[in-house]
Amino acid sequence: MSAPRPALSVVIITLNAASQLEACLQSAAFADEILVVDSGSTDGTIALAERYGARVIHQKWLGFGPQKQFAVEAAQHDWVLCLDADERVSPELRASLENALKAPCTAAFRFARCNRFLGRYLKHGEGYPDWSLRLFDRRQARWSDDAVHEKVVTQAEIGTLSGDLLHDSAESLASYLTKQNRYTSLAAEMALSAGKRATFGRIALSPLVRFIKFYLIRQGFRDGLPGFIHIAIGCFNSFSKYAKMLERQKADAAAVKSAP
Repeated sequence: MSAPRPALSVVIITLNAASQLEACLQSAAFADEILVVDSGSTDGTIALAERYGARVIHQKWLGFGPQKQFAVEAAQHDWVLCLDADERVSPELRASLENALKAPCTAAFRFARCNRFLGRYLKHGEGYPDWSLRLFDRRQARWSDDAVHEKVVTQAEIGTLSGDLLHDSAESLASYLTKQNRYTSLAAEMALSAGKRATFGRIALSPLVRFIKFYLIRQGFRDGLPGFIHIAIGCFNSFSKYAKMLERQKADAAAVKSAP
């Protein structure tokens, strides 16, 4: 008889995710607990989660890192798998995950995240493998406090699982661009708070370096036109972040200059 695995909580943060959440919940049905931390949905997200047996609690928005850490701490079990509402666990990833938990060789595991963009799952460039550390023992790992581009931090060795986490946001290109604009604003604020500064070199070269790395070296061109558009937006995001930093730097300098 195979060894039992430790109890597992799947934690999901949501806000008006009813159109995406069902597939996520279905893929997470193998967990011992599904916890949904909602920040004020009005579209039926909560009713949908409860219909699938999830435990739902409300928490006003804290920022991505703090919100996810709140969810981890509210889970019933120490082993947690963190998902977004527009993600789902592939059958191969589920099998790999459950097998790894029967005799964990470490306290944290990463796996590939496969992103769907303009109707195509990207398999190269910036869109894949998009390594994501999402399965961990919360006693030895936690989410960072970053408001955006949050990550799991741990001193444990990081194991790698086979199988993909499928990311299918089903959002329009317009909403995707709106989200990227918001993310670059947050990223600019974080960089400035960390003491970084925008320079001509960073503004001019960061998009070019990103294009060479992901479109050429990582062969994003193999994903066709969706792959090109994806990296083009990514390059503009690099430019936009540093441009927003420069704008803030100039505003701060002007404020200091005009102060009595």
